[in-house]
Amino acid sequence: MKSSSDTRKPYAGLIRSLVLALDVGTTFSGVSYAILEPGEIPKIHGVTRFPGQEHVAGNSKIPTIMYYDSEGKMMAAGAEADTPSILSLAEDEGWIKVELFKLRLRPRTMKLNMNGMRLGPLPYRKSAVDVFGDFLSYLFLCTRNFIRDTHANGASLWRAVEHDIQFVLSHPNGWEGAQQTKMRRAAVYGGLIPGTNEGKARIRFVTEGEASLHACVLNGLADDVLSGSPKSGFLVLDAGGGTLDISSYAIRAQAPLVIEEVAPPDCVFAGSVFVSRRARELFQEKLKNSKYGTPDAVDHITKRFDETTKRLFRDKRDPQFISFGSPLDKDLSVGIRSGQLKLSGAEVAELFEPSVKAAVHAIKAQIEASSGMIKSVFLVGGYANSAWLFSQLQERLEPYRVAVSRPDTQTSKAVADGAIGFYCDHHVSARMSKFMYGVEYLRQYDSADPDHVERKDRLCELPSGLGFYLTPLIGVKVKESTVFTRKYCTELTSLSLLSVFEVEIWCYRGGNTIPKWIMRQAEDFSTLCLVRADLSPLSSSAEAKTGKHGRVYWNIVFSVEIHFGLTEFKARIKWVDNVRTSFVTYFSSLTVSLVQGVTK
Repeated sequence: MKSSSDTRKPYAGLIRSLVLALDVGTTFSGVSYAILEPGEIPKIHGVTRFPGQEHVAGNSKIPTIMYYDSEGKMMAAGAEADTPSILSLAEDEGWIKVELFKLRLRPRTMKLNMNGMRLGPLPYRKSAVDVFGDFLSYLFLCTRNFIRDTHANGASLWRAVEHDIQFVLSHPNGWEGAQQTKMRRAAVYGGLIPGTNEGKARIRFVTEGEASLHACVLNGLADDVLSGSPKSGFLVLDAGGGTLDISSYAIRAQAPLVIEEVAPPDCVFAGSVFVSRRARELFQEKLKNSKYGTPDAVDHITKRFDETTKRLFRDKRDPQFISFGSPLDKDLSVGIRSGQLKLSGAEVAELFEPSVKAAVHAIKAQIEASSGMIKSVFLVGGYANSAWLFSQLQERLEPYRVAVSRPDTQTSKAVADGAIGFYCDHHVSARMSKFMYGVEYLRQYDSADPDHVERKDRLCELPSGLGFYLTPLIGVKVKESTVFTRKYCTELTSLSLLSVFEVEIWCYRGGNTIPKWIMRQAEDFSTLCLVRADLSPLSSSAEAKTGKHGRVYWNIVFSVEIHFGLTEFKARIKWVDNVRTSFVTYFSSLTVSLVQGVTK
């Protein structure tokens, strides 16, 4: 099978444009881009030169770290924030180091076990969104300078496209509309786009799992699997610093290439950073009675573990040595000789074990959810470079007859490249919804129904009694073009309320059994977004009715449409105004900011 770059269609736009994919990872970040020339096939490029990395040719990733001064001003970021001169200056000036800030944007429903460690403080008067925006701004500036300096007539090229650049932001599989909202706000804060609706429309989102899929297709990986039977599925495991993003797919057509999700994607906090956190705890305990047990010394040893042992470890039968000092550094009581800390292979394997178990458990769940379709696993992402993780997945998935492979190309830049592939090729045509969604529904009170009687205290003072329950609209695989529509009727005692009419979209996370009632205080229920519309044109055609107590009210009929097949949730209200259909449309990431994180 040809790679997608061989089958990619020429750019159909009329003017030159530019699309940037910004991959802000928990520990490392990168940028890819494509210059879109009318009539020409887009080619993916990577930003391979960043400040502080001039001595490393072709390095496409930088550390996701920043330093701020006491006034909340960013002083250094990326690779240059990790140079000896900046480290010394930061210590002298009392700058605050900010790292792992991406974890602060996670959904409240995604639990994070930090093994007793806490995220560091945010800079003065900065929110997590502000910090994310600062880093986006830094990546954007680096990209602008790279394109100007690298391409022929780069300065004029940038001037031609800078006011209409398209952006693709990648995020973990488990992130939802609220997180997309925060990322969009961060892009506005960082100066990538204006805060107008037109500016916000220039941001697109893709999950890290789907971006990794496009990277796999882009590189023509595992042709025998991708060109196999439609009943044979494959799984992409993007193993990053913070999360393991798991997505399962099957090929449905080859010309053109059509891919569908065969199980709801998954995301678990079990990335490489948690291996490092467990290692730091181990060193802290092992060295607590040694002169090498100071916080600075433990931090340095942990950093050396990250750079060497964590990447190279492959056999728990072999002792491991972390080189951190000079030949004069020695403390035999804790295993330090000639500037090296000795660990048993079993100790190091134990540091990886929770992460390996989480990956295997998630993959087995995907195999079950796909009815056994999964036969291959592609391991990508920075953490994929771990020989131990790779070998353990191979060993533990062998009984399930699942083959595990990883590309021989640069797996760490898979998400950024794949995000551009997503923009250009758009191979995935159907996705699986992980939860159930719906709206509150008004029902006539039935005194013969025990469920209604039990909830009698929840009746509202309307012309007719009512109860609340969740009307599920989706919990299955959906095509990108599929629209789920349900008609509803509400009662209003004043037509003036039509000018601010809104519908609350609910999300249920409690399993596959359809709930009859919305439990507003339960953790399984939360508000996904609000869809607002001005229905005042209906006031001229609405028919007045008289209720039980002589109160006049109006029945208003409308429909709620939900589009789930896209990478971004979309909902709209539709109504008929004098035989003319009208509607108002919202993307959840544009509206959910009003109610994000609220559980009723």
